[in-house]
Formats: sequence, structure tokens, C-alpha cells
Amino acid sequence: RRGAPAGPEAAEGAGRAEGAETALDGAGDADGGGGGVGVAAGGRRPGRGRRARRVLRWSALTLAVLIVGTAGAGYLYYEHLNSNIEKDPLNLGDSKVAAPTPNAAGQTPLNILVIGSDARDSEENQQLGGARETFGSTPLADVQMLVHLSADRSNMSVVSMPRDTLVHIPKCTDPDDGKVYPASEGRVMTNQSLGHGGPGCTVATWQELTGIHIDHFVMVDFAGVVSMADAVGGVPVCVDANIHSRDAQGHGSGLKLAKGTHPVKGEQALQWLRTRYGFEDGSDLARAKAQHMYLNSLVRTLRENATLSNPNKLRRLAEEATRALTVDPGLDTVKKLYDLSNELRQVKPERITMTTMPNRYVGARVEPTEDAEQLFRLVREDIALDGKDAEKKEPSREPEAPADPAAPDGEIAVQVRNGTRTDSLGAARGRADTVAGLLVERGFDRALADPSVLPSEERTVVRYPSADLEGDARRVAESLGVPASSVRRSTDVSGVTVVVGADWREGTAYRAREADDTTPESAEALNGADEGACMHVNPAFTWS
Repeated sequence: RRGAPAGPEAAEGAGRAEGAETALDGAGDADGGGGGVGVAAGGRRPGRGRRARRVLRWSALTLAVLIVGTAGAGYLYYEHLNSNIEKDPLNLGDSKVAAPTPNAAGQTPLNILVIGSDARDSEENQQLGGARETFGSTPLADVQMLVHLSADRSNMSVVSMPRDTLVHIPKCTDPDDGKVYPASEGRVMTNQSLGHGGPGCTVATWQELTGIHIDHFVMVDFAGVVSMADAVGGVPVCVDANIHSRDAQGHGSGLKLAKGTHPVKGEQALQWLRTRYGFEDGSDLARAKAQHMYLNSLVRTLRENATLSNPNKLRRLAEEATRALTVDPGLDTVKKLYDLSNELRQVKPERITMTTMPNRYVGARVEPTEDAEQLFRLVREDIALDGKDAEKKEPSREPEAPADPAAPDGEIAVQVRNGTRTDSLGAARGRADTVAGLLVERGFDRALADPSVLPSEERTVVRYPSADLEGDARRVAESLGVPASSVRRSTDVSGVTVVVGADWREGTAYRAREADDTTPESAEALNGADEGACMHVNPAFTWS
């Protein structure tokens, strides 16, 4: 289907008018019934043959008018659907992350950032979202999920980031008015990124944090969730007790369900996806888990529900979906969305893995842990989170050489920090001084220990802030025996910085730990085929 002309593709991808199908069926019948001409040629009376030919000419003319008319209607409808779709630039930040290297078959993975906006910019969104005092205020990216489709299209991984994760938001420029939002001073909640020019800034923030190249984004608001949930029909979800998500002050989504499994759609589906009060500890982490259960169930429903082959139902779903979405230019037509859905549909539910970014509390907020970096690395390297492709995994490749080569060793300024502290052990004394001394001995005369910062890193890493310093960072890593996969771009540093990790608490020779390609338990992986998943209800939000 790729590369097909817009008109025919419109009729196929957007749901061609039923008349077109009838006309095409008629064309097949006309072909099949053309034997009359042959019989005339074979000796039938000339008058009868002429009449047959006249009838066929009129039929052909009528058929041509029908085909042109209905194809035109299909094309107009296709263009109507395209006009429903809102578009925004993919990345509003200054920095880019290189696309992954194709595998031996020339295939590359696909990464799509799914964003749920809490915008209360319309009467419908206001009614669904509540919080009247925030009407028209800057929207927040309250749902953020990275969907990773493997290069061979055999598996899919989803990583949710809690909305209150503390991150550095990079400098972003609003594409509409040119307003420049400077990089955040210190760390702020990740959901604020949407207000820095649009979804392209949320994409830039993810790429800065994870080092994962993002190919597309899809954003939907409250009203969009409701309309699409209605169009799809009921999606079964489960609670282990009666739940009513509403506290004494009136906070909560309003979700009210009896114990057991129930289909939810429309506004009730939105309530499920927004519920915090009532699920587990009432945090955003519990909400992410509920969203994973809903999405897994939705995938199973779409694969099993034969009613979606009904043209009217498909047409309604196409209408609602295109009105609900904001996408990047790479997904700005029905054909592009249809092609993407075909790629996603190749993955069976049992090869879909939903996870939440591993995190720890910082006051009332959370921050990524070392396990989060492990999860990001697995996605970067296209390693399935369900562990089922280990036997066919290709040998790992070193990252491509940087565009900007390294400066002479003696001219590279390097800071060294002691990051050997762990949850159970204090920082090993003198490690920054020792490693800085090693670098000086090896010709890096501008290497200095930085005793003012004592981070915590599970593995030794070399960080650099901008593309022009990547070559320098790679050279420093090489001199210490640190693998290129541990060289990372980061806005947390102002120059090339070595963070000595807990894997190098002593000695002068660094021995890289063997890569662990298992999904961290703290990611709380949920398999897409798990029909027994059920949300735990907080006893304070139950009813009888």
C-alpha cells in the first residue's frame, strides 16, 4: 500500500463510499458477462450483436460515471478526514538524537510518543476535566507513553513516564509565535514540557532524558479519549473491589464500578484512565498501571471485535480519531496513520510489554533510578522487554562515530565526579581524585576532580552537553576503557564529565560489567495477553 496514489488510497484507507464498492462489483459482473460480444463474433445474428454492444456501451458509460462519481466522493471524504487532523512540529528543541542503525535486514525500530493533554480549552474538555479555575490555562502533558515497535516488527514495548517525574526541559521554540522558552533552571515536572511551545517540546524532553530517537508523536485530549472510546465500544477492565473515585473534598475522577470485570466506554473510559484516588496508593504510578491494563484490553478488543469490519463503524472511528488527534507532519494524513496502524497490528498481544519508568520519590515527586537507564538502554538497543528474542539477538554494535572528531588529549577539559555511593554504601573515598590522576598520566592535562558534586551512578559513565563535545567524550572513555555505550549526552553537565560509578569503587583498571538485558523488576512489566490483570482498590475508596 505504500506509495499508492492519494485518490485510490483514500477510498481504501478512509472507507470508500459504499456506492464505489457497488460500482466496482458491477464492473466485475460486466467483465464476466461480456461473453455476449464473443458469441456475436462467433456467428450470432448481427442485429442482436449490435443491440448487445449498445447495451454494453451504455452500461460502460453509466459504470464510468458511477466510478468517477463515487471515487471523487471517496477522495473528498479522504481530504475531509485529513483536514480534521491537527499538526505540530516533531521536535522543538535544539538537539537531535541520531536514528538507530538498521539491523542486518535493513530494518529500523519505530518510536512513537503518545501524549495525553489535560487541556481545558473547550467547553467539552472543561466539562470532562473539571477544575473550572484552570479553564484556558496552559495545558499539561499528564500522560506520556513511549511506544517502541521493534525493527523486525515482532514485538512492542511501552514505557510510561509519571507526570510528576523531575526532568530538565531543554530550550524550546514555539512554532506559532517564535517565543523561545529557555531551558529549565534545575529540574521541573515533565508534564510542564507541553506548555513550552507544544508537544514537540515534550518530544525534546524525552530525547534529552533517554537518548532514544523519537520518530513520531500522537497527542489526544479529554474529548478525544471519550469520542474514540465510544466509537470503539466497551473495553473490559477489572477492579478487585467496589470503587468510587471521589474523596470528601470532591477530588477524584468520579469512576464508580462494582467489583469484577466490566466494559467501559465514553466518559467512563476517561474516568478509568484518569483515576488516581482509589487505585492502590493513590499516586500517578497506580494510574499508569490502570492505563496499561486499559490499553492492553483495547488492543485485544480491536483484534477480536468483528463489528469493526462494519463500514459505518469504521467510518465513525475514522471521523472521531482524526478529530481527536494532534500529530507530527510524518503522520498528518489518513494514509500515514493507516500505514502506522498496519505496522502496529503485526504485533500479537503476547509480545506487547507495558512498563512504567523505574523511579524513586523525591519529596512528593519522583526521579528516574538506575533501573530507568537500564530500561532506556534496552529500548535504544531494540531489545525486547519480554525477553523472548534473546536467542536471536544480533551482536551489539558500537555507536556510530561522532561527526565532530576529538580534540588533542591535552586540550580536552574533563571533570571527574565520585558517583560510587549506593543505597547501602557510602561513596568510596578519593575516587574522583584517583581517576582524574589516571587521565593526567595518560595525557589529559586538563582533567580535574570535582568534589562539589557527589551523584550516585550504578555504572561509570562519561557525559557531555552538546554534539560538538561528543568526540572528546568518546576519546576520554576510550582512554579509561569505558565502552562507547556508556557515553551519554546530558544537560546535567557543562563539559565532558566522568562519573565514577559503583562498579569502579577501587583500583585503576576499569572492567565493564557484562550487559544485563533483562527488564528491571521495578518497571512492573505487564504482558499484553494478560487477561487476569485487575486493579487493587484502596479500601478508603470502596463502597458496599
